[in-house]
Amino acid sequence: MQTAPKIYVAGHRGMVGSAIVRRLLADGHPADRLVTRTHKELDLTDQAAVRAFFAAEKPDQVYLAAAKVGGIHANNVYPAEFIYDNLMMEANIVDAAYRSGVRRLLLLGSSCIYPKLAPQPMAEAALLTGTLEPTNEPYAIAKIAGIKLCESYNRQYGAQGVDYRSVMPTNLYGPGDNYHPENSHVIPALLRRFHEAKAAGAPDVTIWGSGTPRREFLYVDDMASACVHVMDLDKATYDRHTEPMLSHINVGYGDDVTILELAQAVARTVGYAGTIHTDPAKPDGTPRKLMDSSRLQSLGWSARVDLDEGLQLAYQDFLRNDNRLG
Repeated sequence: MQTAPKIYVAGHRGMVGSAIVRRLLADGHPADRLVTRTHKELDLTDQAAVRAFFAAEKPDQVYLAAAKVGGIHANNVYPAEFIYDNLMMEANIVDAAYRSGVRRLLLLGSSCIYPKLAPQPMAEAALLTGTLEPTNEPYAIAKIAGIKLCESYNRQYGAQGVDYRSVMPTNLYGPGDNYHPENSHVIPALLRRFHEAKAAGAPDVTIWGSGTPRREFLYVDDMASACVHVMDLDKATYDRHTEPMLSHINVGYGDDVTILELAQAVARTVGYAGTIHTDPAKPDGTPRKLMDSSRLQSLGWSARVDLDEGLQLAYQDFLRNDNRLG
């Protein structure tokens, strides 16, 4: 009987990393063949520590879901940390993986790698064709470097069996999200906002902007299933659908909604019956951000959890974790 691969999930406490662990366990992967480390146990920006960890553990596969992440405010206040920490984590893990004989690695990126004015929907070929959104440029540059790290190791060491891949998710939400009142992304922020409005009996809620920008959202457990799907593809199939220097794969839901439609869906989920106002005096941001996920769909994967179901599951997670908010 063949032994299950030893899999290291970097960032297993994050929203995506924890979903990948859930998915692997649900698929029957033995728990004792999963390797995880908290930040306290292993500082991924420490090259010597990462090399020692890989030399000792010798995993067969790596999911690189660890990252320093945050919203616009955090990106603006800590640009040096966002570019340095993410570059170091990626460089240390990819190189240590190669040195310890890891053949298969999957790096998780972000849709912010694409130019601010990229044609919609954003296809993989849009990478490096224009100027990035200034507010998250340091983070985006680090994630682009991660893609190129994987591609460069493939090009130089592919003959030795190295096969490092990368996936770029759209906006994610679901269990394990950050519900902080200031630092959270739009879905967890709206869940909290409408929950508090309902509890207070507030007659109305005002959302920022005109409500017309369109955004795409993917439930995090769908993202995890896409990660495992891409990781498990045989090399010939992966190579047939990608290019050596354009090898990343978009992961999206395939459809988008306006911010006002999203707010209305969140209100329904929470059970808030008041009036929703927009504030056109506040900034809208990019008019539309939609991923072209046709490459992944041609590889046999598509999202399963629609927005209404996903919001219900996310709200249940919010309620479970309400005691840690503040």
